Amino acid sequence: MVKKILLTPFQKFARLGSLSGMLLFGTTIAALIWANSPYGHYYESLRHLETGISFHNFELKKPLILWINDGLMAIFFFLIGLELKRELLTGEINTLKKAAFPLMAALGGIVIPITLYLLLNKNPETAKGWGIPMATDIAFALAILSLLGKRVPVSIKIFLTAFAIIDDIAAVLVIAVFYSTSINWLFILYALIIIAGLALLYNKYKYSREVGIVLGIVTWFLFLKSGIHPTIAGVLLAFTIPLRRKIDTKSFLKHLSVISDNILKTSEKNKNRGFLDKKEMKYIDNLDDLSCAVRSPLQHLEYKLHNWSAYFILPVFALFNAGVVISSDYNFDFSLITNIIISLPVGKFIGVALFSYISIKLKIADLPSGVNFKQILGVAAVAGVGFTMSIFIANLGFQDGIVSINSAKVGIILGSLIAGISGYLILRFSAKK
Repeated sequence: MVKKILLTPFQKFARLGSLSGMLLFGTTIAALIWANSPYGHYYESLRHLETGISFHNFELKKPLILWINDGLMAIFFFLIGLELKRELLTGEINTLKKAAFPLMAALGGIVIPITLYLLLNKNPETAKGWGIPMATDIAFALAILSLLGKRVPVSIKIFLTAFAIIDDIAAVLVIAVFYSTSINWLFILYALIIIAGLALLYNKYKYSREVGIVLGIVTWFLFLKSGIHPTIAGVLLAFTIPLRRKIDTKSFLKHLSVISDNILKTSEKNKNRGFLDKKEMKYIDNLDDLSCAVRSPLQHLEYKLHNWSAYFILPVFALFNAGVVISSDYNFDFSLITNIIISLPVGKFIGVALFSYISIKLKIADLPSGVNFKQILGVAAVAGVGFTMSIFIANLGFQDGIVSINSAKVGIILGSLIAGISGYLILRFSAKK
């Protein structure tokens, strides 16, 4: 019973990730059908629709696709930052012993795919796409695991989530360092001063969501104009959000009992009135303040943003980015497509499996409870599903080449499909009867 209660939050996250993955799959198919239908020109017109704000001498207008990739995805990266901070402080990678196995798996899943991509690449123009095969799409991966039901133990899902989070850390660093150009360091300095000020305000004085939103937008704009991708601002801002609560659960229950007694006494005196009197309103306000005090700001934001990310941000990203026109007279870089089809599923499989095996043999880490190595092989295959982050990096790496971007997307979709099917089959037949 205790074990079940302890696993409930993760099971909720896994269920949400599974539904998000299925929705991502649906919007990807919809985007491909729309882009290749007689109404495909409407799809392209919508993607490149100029929108924004302008007043006096200030103007900020961008195509809709860039508002999604630079704006909405900054919120997604903010959520990633919240997850990273929580996992580093209290989660599955908060100690070296806990982190050892997923860390080694993630390391292999980064090094081998990148190496394979660079070895297979023969065109200097597409060499900058080396970051494409390095990240795992956690939503799609969990969706595949959910299809297997109870054949897959919860410890496998925890392992997959842990090393996917480490993957995300690496992807964020790669985007910040290697996919940013012409950096305006003065703007970065201003942004870092704001971030440091927010961290000081939240941790020493008071957490304010309203102040955070206003200064967060300013920070995002500074990153946008600095040359470093603005999604990095989302990650850094997330690390300013405090994890600790103002009061513990015991104190909360004690104060809650007092407030509820006061509300009950007051309401009994005014039971015939259809509205709250001043005393009752005061007690209700105290209850709101008490609820805020017992909640962790980081956990509360993470909880609220998960639904927005799963059911809106990622599906919209997929809808606007996955639509590739597939035609015999359309130019594709088949060498790039083949490279990604190999380096993403094969590179991930070899990297995760090999480094996991090495960590066990060298006694750096142990297999998760109730898991056999055949299931690790299945997870290694599923890790090759790199849809969201891979497309995101492709857009950054090939900004000036529509042929390279579309070819990369085809390779990512096909490579992820191969990884998903092979991972499902390995896990399906390696499950304990």
